[in-house]
Amino acid sequence: MTESKVEKRRFAMTRRRLILGGSLVGGALVVGYTATHPMQVAGAILQGGGSDPEPSVFGPFVRIGADDWVTVVNKHQEMGQGIHTALAAMVAEELDADWDRVRVVDARGNFRAYGPQLTAGSNSVASNWDTLRNAGAAARAMFVAAAAARWGVSPQSIAIRDSVVSHTGSGRSATFAELLTDASRQKSPQAPELKQPEDYRLIGTDRVRRKDTVPKITGGQVYTQDVDLPDMLVAMVAHSPRFGGKLARFDASDALKIPAVVDAFAIETGVAVVAENTFAARRGRDALRVEWDDSEAETRSTPELFRYYHEVAAGRTDIKPNVLETKGDPDTQFGSDVLEFTFDFPYLAHAPLEPMNCVAQIDGWDIKIMSGTQLVTLDQVHAARIGLTIPGKVDIEVLPAGGSFGRRGTATSDFVVECLRIARHTNGRPVKLVWTREDDMAGGFYRPMVHHRAWIELGPDGFPTRWRHHVVSQEMVPIGGNFQNFEGIAGSPYFVTASVVDGKIFSPSHPVQCGFWRSVGLSHTGMAIEHIIDQLARQARRDPADYRRALYQRADAARHLAVLNELCLKSGWGSPIETGWARGMAITECFGTVVGQVAEVRIQEGRPVVRKVTAVVDCGIPISPDQIAAQMEGSIGFGLTAALYGAVTLKDGFVQETNFDNYPILRMNEMPTVETHIMRSANRPTGMGEPGVPPIAPAVANAMLILTGSPTTSLPILSGNALGNSVVSVRS
Repeated sequence: MTESKVEKRRFAMTRRRLILGGSLVGGALVVGYTATHPMQVAGAILQGGGSDPEPSVFGPFVRIGADDWVTVVNKHQEMGQGIHTALAAMVAEELDADWDRVRVVDARGNFRAYGPQLTAGSNSVASNWDTLRNAGAAARAMFVAAAAARWGVSPQSIAIRDSVVSHTGSGRSATFAELLTDASRQKSPQAPELKQPEDYRLIGTDRVRRKDTVPKITGGQVYTQDVDLPDMLVAMVAHSPRFGGKLARFDASDALKIPAVVDAFAIETGVAVVAENTFAARRGRDALRVEWDDSEAETRSTPELFRYYHEVAAGRTDIKPNVLETKGDPDTQFGSDVLEFTFDFPYLAHAPLEPMNCVAQIDGWDIKIMSGTQLVTLDQVHAARIGLTIPGKVDIEVLPAGGSFGRRGTATSDFVVECLRIARHTNGRPVKLVWTREDDMAGGFYRPMVHHRAWIELGPDGFPTRWRHHVVSQEMVPIGGNFQNFEGIAGSPYFVTASVVDGKIFSPSHPVQCGFWRSVGLSHTGMAIEHIIDQLARQARRDPADYRRALYQRADAARHLAVLNELCLKSGWGSPIETGWARGMAITECFGTVVGQVAEVRIQEGRPVVRKVTAVVDCGIPISPDQIAAQMEGSIGFGLTAALYGAVTLKDGFVQETNFDNYPILRMNEMPTVETHIMRSANRPTGMGEPGVPPIAPAVANAMLILTGSPTTSLPILSGNALGNSVVSVRS
């Protein structure tokens, strides 16, 4: 079958893509997306983007067609967080483009054109702030120069608005399309003049709304699971039911009897069954007879692991810590009245709506991959290693993902590598690897299980004078001393009054796989630190807001202080609230964004009910206020799910929670009203995909502390602290 027919079939369900792509042929000058792989040319029409062999006169991120559409190339992964819209708005603002005629396409993997393509750390908007504004401003300058030359007037007399270039003195005007050829001949300025924030007409307004709403509503959005290539096989893999287990032997005779099953073979991660369709692959995998070698597998249960972690934190094992925060003499002995705090946090699954999947094809030196993946550049490196080629021969078409929360960004590129290992056995036929939800939840990558232990001594004024904090957690990446799990503790403004700070992290190693989970280390350190602060305020008989305010003032934490003051104002902090209800607050900084939340909570039949959350956010210049509010709402629902219910537990090494029946998520009737307030700022924007998660758990716990007088010492809250035996006590 010809390649054009291959491309046509794989997106047959989305005629919109063909319509979108049609505007880029027949006279359009496509600019700014230099092709480095033959498949990029074919993908251009079907994606409404991709690449074209025309010169990239506007740089790699901007293309303008003869139909007056402006296309912005997104080099990051769109997995629901809405970055494509914010990135497009940066270009459109500086270009003065008609926002209604701006669209976004996803870039293929191309290190030469885009540099590292990594979507992590809520950094997509922040890392492109200068690049994309300059791209839009440079393109605008080229149109200004073209119009000035055509009309014989000075560039200073040219204005642009909504993709129309005009000369006010003579009344002449032209569209981008009409000036396109002339503009493409202009020299792109190296340092174009950028707008001042007070001159923005698009950024910061409610006009900046998502560009993918219609295809998602109509079901037209293409995800990896939708891909259907000619001659494509479907694969499923039988993995060890215990982490660290290895394949001992298997019998595939029954699997091979099932109609449409093509093959079954061992790979490094288990036994792959390849079939003509998903149903046959699933039946074939179920028919396998497999024996596993558990000699190096994790066979402990969750309570045993927590007991071990407690021993580690107390220094009663041979695991040596890394010192990540120190001040004064850490060997200084604490006095007799020391407060001791412990917290236990379970493993958490990412549980995105779309489980892991990938399409791959190996044809000699060439590798083609289609997947919703976060770490494209890293995937290219791993793929080249598995396919025995070079990264430049690995063509990755990045598709939107149905959620991720960090799962599609593992350092090992696990599911992509697994798909390629299978593709090596299919004689050039493309193969789609499908993981079920049970596969991912029982054998994927988790937010680490974590134990915190802190010892704090207060001075006469009720503020900390000595603070020792030990964290026990597996590493998420084997570099950096496990600093990710110490985020939110290191550099805390709450240490300002302490003459001694001793922060250590212990990193036990065992086979359970861990990776980045939405908000990473702050997902547990935020809870530990913010709940400790409320307990210290209670010990000092001070209002929690006043207690924080005093520490922020001493630490010169101006952004935290501003968020706190706005949060108190907007939430009605200190005003009367109905009997049985309480307000709890928490303020965290995550990936450069400061978020404060106040939760209104009551206890009903032994469980917290959250009716409203007031949120205040300082994320620098707010590009899309609507999307910021949406991310805050989503983050609160996500974080509240984890706070109330989230736990992956082991019994003899076997994962007990494998789907939403026993790994519940927040129901609609449990979702509180969320009121989001955005701080005015002229600072460069920071991220919003993750920072709204950390404050919600401690905000709820702090409200419960007011209602019950008892601290929350482990999550999830509705486990009744069954995961650990933690207490807060005063040692005499």
